[in-house]
Amino acid sequence: MDGMQPGALRAPNGIVQPLPGGSFGEAKLPPRSLDAGMGLAVARRTVFRPDDQESFGRVADRVAEGNMSLLGRGLTARDRRERDRLRNAIATGALITSGRHLQHGDAQQAGRNMEVFTNCATAIASFAKFYLLLNGSGVGRAYDDALMAVDWSRAPQVMVQLSADHPDYPHDRAALHRFGTEFGLLPWGTAEADMDEAAIRAFMAREWTTSEAAPAHAIRVSIEDSREGWAKAIEIIESMAFAGARDHVVLLDFSAIRPRGAPIGGMQGRPASGPLSLMRAVMAIRREVIEPARDGRLAEPWEQAMLVDHFLSVEVQVGGARRAARMATKNWRDPGILRFIRAKSEGGLWTANNSVMVDAAFWRGVRAARHGSARAEDRRALEVFDEVTRCAFVNGEPGFINGDMLEDHRTGRAREKPVYHDGRDVRSSRYQVDHASALLADLSARAADAHFPCTTNPCGEIVLHVTGGYCVIADFAPLLACPVDPATVLPGIMPDALAEEWDARVEDSVRLGVRFLMRANSMDALYGEEVRRTNRMGIGPTGLHEWAWARFGLGFEDVLDEAKSAPFWEALARFSEAAKDEADAYADELGRVRPFTVTTVKPAGTTSKLFGLTEGAHLPARRQYLRWVQFKGTRDEAGGWHKDADPLLADYEARGYPVKALRSFPGMSVVGFPTLPLIQRLGLGDKLKTAPEASPEEQYRWLSLMERHWIGAERGNQISYTLKVYTDRHDLDAFRDMLLTHQPHVRCCAVLPSAPDAALGYEYLPEQEVTEAEFEAIVAAIRDPALHEALDMAHLACANGACPI
Repeated sequence: MDGMQPGALRAPNGIVQPLPGGSFGEAKLPPRSLDAGMGLAVARRTVFRPDDQESFGRVADRVAEGNMSLLGRGLTARDRRERDRLRNAIATGALITSGRHLQHGDAQQAGRNMEVFTNCATAIASFAKFYLLLNGSGVGRAYDDALMAVDWSRAPQVMVQLSADHPDYPHDRAALHRFGTEFGLLPWGTAEADMDEAAIRAFMAREWTTSEAAPAHAIRVSIEDSREGWAKAIEIIESMAFAGARDHVVLLDFSAIRPRGAPIGGMQGRPASGPLSLMRAVMAIRREVIEPARDGRLAEPWEQAMLVDHFLSVEVQVGGARRAARMATKNWRDPGILRFIRAKSEGGLWTANNSVMVDAAFWRGVRAARHGSARAEDRRALEVFDEVTRCAFVNGEPGFINGDMLEDHRTGRAREKPVYHDGRDVRSSRYQVDHASALLADLSARAADAHFPCTTNPCGEIVLHVTGGYCVIADFAPLLACPVDPATVLPGIMPDALAEEWDARVEDSVRLGVRFLMRANSMDALYGEEVRRTNRMGIGPTGLHEWAWARFGLGFEDVLDEAKSAPFWEALARFSEAAKDEADAYADELGRVRPFTVTTVKPAGTTSKLFGLTEGAHLPARRQYLRWVQFKGTRDEAGGWHKDADPLLADYEARGYPVKALRSFPGMSVVGFPTLPLIQRLGLGDKLKTAPEASPEEQYRWLSLMERHWIGAERGNQISYTLKVYTDRHDLDAFRDMLLTHQPHVRCCAVLPSAPDAALGYEYLPEQEVTEAEFEAIVAAIRDPALHEALDMAHLACANGACPI
């Protein structure tokens, strides 16, 4: 015997590393119940498969099995122990992973592409961004002038065709009415009886063509019925624009694409959007980008690129099965920065989160100009700052990202990325770049000299190279690692043995999560070269405020007092070090590069809702509210649901949940779920503080402490955080002073000025605050026993200080 601990494995460097997860054991633990109402709804929509039988334990079984299969070998006895421990950590909710893994993880995972499992990505070309969006990734893109190589005025003439034999070809009056509505040819609400059928047919005759009518010299492209086929069509057009093929004609034939409503394999059989969706995007690019670029009305390549990406993203989002989350950033020094700042408020580009990339020189310049500096760069910095804050005070965008504080920029490792000329840095077994190899080489060379070689994913928590990169991410929930029901624990007061077992489970969740993510990095990936170069990952906590209360007896204000809350911060820092230690050890064991980044805090929207937790680092948004969730589907003229509508709409409506169709998102409806957050049920009383009740200064301090103790000085990503500033309490000048005081000292934070709900004027808000009486009435009207059991009104009374004990 060599003295190794049971389950330990000697890595190539000779270091012995014990197998984590022992606190969970190998015998199957009972799965944690999902939060009734919202939690179960989210699971039904995005997690559960028929074989799961609505059991989170079955989800954990398949996710653990699939992740361990990525080792690419028959599992050893040690591997099987890790699989069983991993399964228990997931089943109990201690390691929730991410929605992507819960949705897609299974024994066939090793044969799938990594894009389906990545939450975070970047792209430097429109076709790559489109492909990633189609796979469900959130995608960031930098629109810096230095990174623009395509002038869409040089694009070929694009013609579109759909066979009249295709099931989606609009022949009858009902189909023409739907076509006219969805293509924006009819005013919203136009009845079929009032439609001008001749006008719709004339539009089709004018905008579409046939094989026979197309020029003989046209390059004919039959678009394959796959994500890869859709992206390849855009790659061809974009690469021809780069090459200056303005005199060429391309005929895109959409006839091979499956009809609307047909099931999508690998997406739990969700309905396909059909060929008309992609046709609509291509026609919009032709009409709104190529034509105005050719006649000089849209001269700037970065604006062209933003529009192309917007029109493609619209179709992914309206498809209903994918989210189309995007981040758009631009260097504050670029001449067109003021137009970028106004892109959402004046340009209608609503499909991305927009942020201005700034640095220490920017903040110095703003302060200097405010004190009278006449230096051109200082005056420009102040001009940009004033315009960003003017726009953001109205609609929340754009924000600021401190690009020089991002880890790969700070360390210089972003500039170490090689420039490839053969397209290998955008290549997988499923998708191979051919037409765009020269374009990508040009863009990579540009990125090597760019002022900001990094940007972020849409939610801002991951640093990624501008030319393209991934990050696999996961949540752990320290509250749910408690070995007993946390509601039975006296907050902050417990036997030492229980505290030690709880802490051991949290650390095991972190370590198992790091190993889980590193195995995911071995999958076949479009950005395989960059994944191998960085081995990037991001693991972070969710439900922090519940854990702070249950484990340490601390409310939000207590946590901000570092002396009083020292045990909380010491524990978080210890778990951060454990994550990085495990990342290094497991990378050495597998013979891979040590991860460039390890820690993060992601928004954790899906995963937190499963168990009713506060999301990521966020405070609870409200004490009780309606959470509106989008589903694909609309009503027909008779008031019933269209046949391709998500069947859950009719189900929820029948049980009494509030349901309404949307005008601003055609083809979509929303269901309202009454939500009483778990933190409301833990008895915090006057220790509970919601986001509207916390001051901006308190929230900035919270972020700074989180960056110091969890993200860490090295090898950390960022914290995704939205800080709401209420315009009935702060005017524009106060907003500007607050940003200038605090924003330079955190890596990124979305600051969202907001009015009270009733004053915002939106068609719907994701979270609608309701009074206690309104909440009780909504719950009473819903026929769902599980919801009534979870939302016992005694919980609400206890939370408000009227506990009937």
